[in-house]
Amino acid sequence: MTNLEELRNKPLEELLSLAWKLRKSNFEDVLFVSAPSAKRYEIAGFKNSPRSFVNVSVTGSACALRCEHCGGKLLESMLSVESEEELVALGKRLVEMGAEGVLISGGATREGSVPLRGFEHAMAELRRMGLRVIVHSGLVNEEDARSLKRAGVEQVLLDIIGDEATIKEVYHLNKTPADYARALEHLKREGLSIAPHIVVGLHRGEIRGEYEALRMITQAKPEAIVVVVLSPLYGTRFEGVAPPPPEEVAKLVAVARILNPKVRLNLGCAKPAKDKAEIETLAIDAGINTVAYPSEEALKHAEERGLELRFSELCCTLV
Repeated sequence: MTNLEELRNKPLEELLSLAWKLRKSNFEDVLFVSAPSAKRYEIAGFKNSPRSFVNVSVTGSACALRCEHCGGKLLESMLSVESEEELVALGKRLVEMGAEGVLISGGATREGSVPLRGFEHAMAELRRMGLRVIVHSGLVNEEDARSLKRAGVEQVLLDIIGDEATIKEVYHLNKTPADYARALEHLKREGLSIAPHIVVGLHRGEIRGEYEALRMITQAKPEAIVVVVLSPLYGTRFEGVAPPPPEEVAKLVAVARILNPKVRLNLGCAKPAKDKAEIETLAIDAGINTVAYPSEEALKHAEERGLELRFSELCCTLV
């Protein structure tokens, strides 16, 4: 593997140049635009629908961890189900509405996992209905991974954290980065497609464990890597935290592209509003394949760099 620390210490301009060359040599000249139903998105020539690809919580707004950056706020916008019967009934309604798929998630347990194990039969039924089913799992053990395999989920998303202090102070978990590496191993051993996420600036806006997370993810050989950026939410303990500079985000994206030249690299939903356009344009220069809900400026920049725009209402990991 290319030395990660050496790359991290290179100038941003040098990293962007190398990352762009690798993107050009390994992928078609297309920028995919992801706009699932979680947010309303409309620009000239495209508008998403309100039920194309929805987020579902199996715990309602309940979460045992109440992480510093979220505090359960992200659960409030999800559709809620409390049983397999409710999930199947929701699936039937979504199919009737023409939905393409669902992201199933929820609040975490004290061990950092989302309690999905009681929903495997319902998830399998949703697949039989023709819906695409992906899950945001949190930490998983061997049995969790086997359960997701039995459910036939198409993909597993999970945040990977590479700094022990961040895990304890932000996620309120008594875990270590090794626990996250093991979760990736369990999922890969079951043959599940994985799309690990890195939250840039998760430790109160600081860059702490992001590159260690990237190292673990690279070793796991994922199908896709998703980069999101700390976006301080009103009403959380991180409300007044300054997000990381766009240049730091771009550097991580570029290093991720260089270390994973043939892996799909996505800029996900979460981005601070004030730096959104700059983060997106720099990520395009760093070799990103897909951007969720991009700004008009980013789309214009992509076209100026010779990329064709293709729109989708699927979650970015499936585009």
